[in-house]
Amino acid sequence: MLDSKIGINHFSHWYAISAAISIGLSVLGGTLAQGYAAATALEGISRNPSASGKIFVPMILGMALIESLVLFGLLVAFTLIGKI
Repeated sequence: MLDSKIGINHFSHWYAISAAISIGLSVLGGTLAQGYAAATALEGISRNPSASGKIFVPMILGMALIESLVLFGLLVAFTLIGKI
C-alpha cells in the first residue's frame, strides 16, 4: 500500500525484517555446514594422513558450494532491501 501524498511504503519494515532473517539464517547454516565439513575432513586426515590429498580437494569444493548458498542468501537480502 503506497501512500500517494508522501510516497511511503507501509510494508518497508517487513522487507527489512525479512532481509535480516534471510541473511542471518543463510550465514548461520553456512557457518555450521562449513565447520562440520572442516571437522570431518580434519578427522579423516588425522586418521589417515596419506589420504590428505584425496580429502582436501573435495573439502574445498564442498566449502565453495556451501559459500555459494550463503551468497544466494545475501542476494535475496539485497533484493529485499532494494524494495524499501
